[in-house]
Amino acid sequence: MERESFEDEAVAEILNREFVCIKVDREERPDIDQVYMSVCQAMTGQGGWPLTIVMDSAQRPFFAGTYFPKVSAYGRAGLLELLPRLAQVFRSEPDNVERVASQISAALKRAEQEEKPARGAVPDRSLLESAVLIYKKNFDERYGGFSDAPKFPSPHNMVFLLNHAALTGDEDARKMALHTLRAMAYGGIWDVVGYGFSRYSTDRAWLVPHFEKMLYDNALLLQAYTLAFQMTRDPFYQSIAEKIVIYVLRDLGAPDGGFYCAEDADSEGEEGKFYVWRAAELREWLDAKDVDEFMKAFGASEAGNFEGANILHTPHSFWDEPMEEREKRFSSSLTRLFEIREKRVRPHRDDKILTSWNALMIGALAYAGRVFKRDDFIARAQRASDWIETHMVREDGRLLARYRDGEARYLAYQEDYAYLAWAKLQLYDATYDPDHMARAVAWTDEMVRLFWDDQRSGFFFYGSDGESLLARPKEVYDGALPSGNSVAAYVLARLRAMLGQERHREWCDRQIAAFYRDVKAHPVGYAQFLQALQWLLYPTSEVVIAIPEKTQDASPFLVALTDHVHPLRSVLVVSEQTRSLIQSLAPYTIDHVPREGKVTAYVCESFACKAPVTNVNDFVRQLSMSES
Repeated sequence: MERESFEDEAVAEILNREFVCIKVDREERPDIDQVYMSVCQAMTGQGGWPLTIVMDSAQRPFFAGTYFPKVSAYGRAGLLELLPRLAQVFRSEPDNVERVASQISAALKRAEQEEKPARGAVPDRSLLESAVLIYKKNFDERYGGFSDAPKFPSPHNMVFLLNHAALTGDEDARKMALHTLRAMAYGGIWDVVGYGFSRYSTDRAWLVPHFEKMLYDNALLLQAYTLAFQMTRDPFYQSIAEKIVIYVLRDLGAPDGGFYCAEDADSEGEEGKFYVWRAAELREWLDAKDVDEFMKAFGASEAGNFEGANILHTPHSFWDEPMEEREKRFSSSLTRLFEIREKRVRPHRDDKILTSWNALMIGALAYAGRVFKRDDFIARAQRASDWIETHMVREDGRLLARYRDGEARYLAYQEDYAYLAWAKLQLYDATYDPDHMARAVAWTDEMVRLFWDDQRSGFFFYGSDGESLLARPKEVYDGALPSGNSVAAYVLARLRAMLGQERHREWCDRQIAAFYRDVKAHPVGYAQFLQALQWLLYPTSEVVIAIPEKTQDASPFLVALTDHVHPLRSVLVVSEQTRSLIQSLAPYTIDHVPREGKVTAYVCESFACKAPVTNVNDFVRQLSMSES
């Protein structure tokens, strides 16, 4: 609509004469997007973007829709006809406008008031099992994924399934997750030449992407591929994870520490032009003796697979060949194509820095750094975290949502707080620096203060200090992004298991009860929420490593932890320097002290502790017992 209508002089003349026009960036103001998308769905029965809302001066909508062409076509009203008609209705039929606006506003208020949590509901493992059965029913056995086209990565599905497999031994859940991750990396949704994943696939086979690349997709996929490696030790998943990091740091990394939002799908007015290759181009730029084999190995042909050009990918006939061997065989050709591509006109980069998406990348980087023993990943995550704390927090401590051109703006939303608390937990796991744990707790406490619904439980989307809109919604559905309420449930479940504090237990229980009815009705729509339930419904593992004053080397114990994976394990490392802070966060650690002047490990299951050990071999035996 921007190019077709808003830049058109005839449309602009009507808009400027008859309306006060406000264009909203839904990434900067997701609260407005949430509220008015619900209006559109209520008025038309459907939603989507671009979103078009016409409202009165009291911000009450009386007309809603999505895309409108410039001129009427195929039964859809065009703006040149629609806009004058709306202006005329507003002037000549004020009673009708008032009636519709009042009805919509009242319906939104009524929906809020009718919300009732499922108090007394106690989730059990059958809910998780029912979700897995639905995943199995919907699974695409050839190409992976759990839907028809278009296919979105939705990495939180794979994380849930991998954790479920580790907790229950369900081999089918494991295979579904791993096959989907492998199929995506073999498809055109993965950028073979420059790395990184596109936003979604327009077809079942993950071949033809919508070429836009999003920071949040790559952050969530980094987490999923890292977990897949952790569960399998298959270097394929590590290779993809590390290449995601290469892409993000190279193309989305801001020089002063944060990460930019996205890269557009199109350049020079054509979608995918930056990424695709005509056969003649490949023959011109690649070594003649290699080009035929290269084209075969990466699915290119004279006819092409995308508007006469080629999206490079791994054809199904090559799936059994290790990707690393194929890329090594053609490394010089891939390098050459990358160099050629860098000379093309790049897609526009959205240089907003969003707290929420940055937090996802910070957490994923820290996690990958821990698993792959990449201190550089952890350092980059730490740098971005420090940048957020420095540039995105007002003097009064209020978190902000967006940074661009030297300006931090907009009060942060609940998802910003939830994602940031999650990121701090990941940083703590990667560094055992208790300051990260303290910040996770602090951001969680602030999230409760600003967003918690004390009457019905759950978190509102925008804060009590935010701009008052027609409604104050709560989002829990896990779509392309996990919802703020689902991540909050996960954070509270982790804090409850790690710190043993009563307030986290109470908030967690109320959070689960608030949305239990929704989750039970459609569990696969809440994969992140299901991960929180895993922390509550299965035995957790708690490890405290106490380091005496004169001994700082606990590395043999920490290495053992890395080698013995438990999806529900919390680790606290307590030294003489950190003891006071950790005890204030986790009071139960007051009795977890070094024995005989040695590094001492305490291994517990759901807070029932085994005898403390000072020998690494004994520690490993206890870890193995807790995994069985």
